[in-house]
Amino acid sequence: MEIIPFRHEGLGNTAYLVDLGAGDAALIDPCRSAGAYLSAAGDRGLRIGAVLETHLHADFVTGSLDVAEGTGATVFVPEAARAEFPHRPVQPSDQLRLGAVEIEAIASPGHTPEHLSYLIRSNGEPPVLFSGGSLIVGGAARTDLIDPGLTGALTRQLYRTLHTAFRQLPDETVLMPTHEGGSFCSVRSGGGRTSTLGEERRSNPLLKMQDEAEYARWFPTTFPAVPSYFTRMRPINQRGPRLRRDIPMPPALDPAEFDAARRRALVVDARPMADFASGHIPSSLSIPFRPVYPVWLGWVVPAGTPLALVSEKASLERVIEESMLVGFEDFAGWLAGGMESWAEAQLPVSTAQVVDVAHASKAIGEGAGAVDVREPSEFGAGHLPAAWHVSLA
Repeated sequence: MEIIPFRHEGLGNTAYLVDLGAGDAALIDPCRSAGAYLSAAGDRGLRIGAVLETHLHADFVTGSLDVAEGTGATVFVPEAARAEFPHRPVQPSDQLRLGAVEIEAIASPGHTPEHLSYLIRSNGEPPVLFSGGSLIVGGAARTDLIDPGLTGALTRQLYRTLHTAFRQLPDETVLMPTHEGGSFCSVRSGGGRTSTLGEERRSNPLLKMQDEAEYARWFPTTFPAVPSYFTRMRPINQRGPRLRRDIPMPPALDPAEFDAARRRALVVDARPMADFASGHIPSSLSIPFRPVYPVWLGWVVPAGTPLALVSEKASLERVIEESMLVGFEDFAGWLAGGMESWAEAQLPVSTAQVVDVAHASKAIGEGAGAVDVREPSEFGAGHLPAAWHVSLA
């Protein structure tokens, strides 16, 4: 049984394409970048007949409907999620027969109330547990993303999941979680993407805690900040997102057209920071395109904001795709010819000074203020003595 992972480093998430044999395949927890899954399946001569969701995701728009539209696959969703789009509801303990493989749904609430994990057994091979956002390598997923009033109850549910849901499974069971270290949905990590239940039983500190009340008190104190866009994703995924084919792609605009378009849109400049500093459109927002681009776009830009994009041509398609991944679908356009064409049109250009350590130290010594915009954990690990801490979020 071949399993092909699709990792999004910035989100700290992995989707899985599972070769079930005889040309059949299943896809687990896909994000909106459906083309990658369809291409991989096509290259291997596989037909995706099933898409399985472990839970309603808070950190990205699901790609289940796009995959189903392109393949005719059945989408399986936990019944308790109350999904409003065409799907087959799954209950705990359901046995799903997909091709020659049997998949068992295991109740694993805590990260979300409806959460299910999927266990695949294949003859002669160790079972594989797709644990979604419940048990992860070296840790577990957070429990405060639904409603602050539910955090206590969900934390206790997660404790019971960790200690009882997978108790009957053998140590050699392969663990393949959706979330991992680096995801704002997860807490702690052993650094790897996959593991075994035996290894987690030996080394995962959360599995060693034996006091539910103490766990319920302590666990929420470990959560990182919540990206603001998380509250928007779950309702979108419950309702069912728009298909990618129905979202108009941004048009190429010459400088004059782009200048007019930016009057109703936010200019997002996805070029490298040094390029932005050397010359950019006034009042534009710099979010260099890198793995964490969608997280920061969703975190700092209000929902529904039209975007006017400045990007290197080579990464433009990915910038658009990653913007849609966190729910942005209104594009005013992109600047054809980049900043070179903008400058040639003699339109206004702003710059930002970038200084090295010596210049920064001298400026601070002369009274300049140092503002540290990193996360609290980063600030706590070490910062300039006189820095003001204001997290970017």
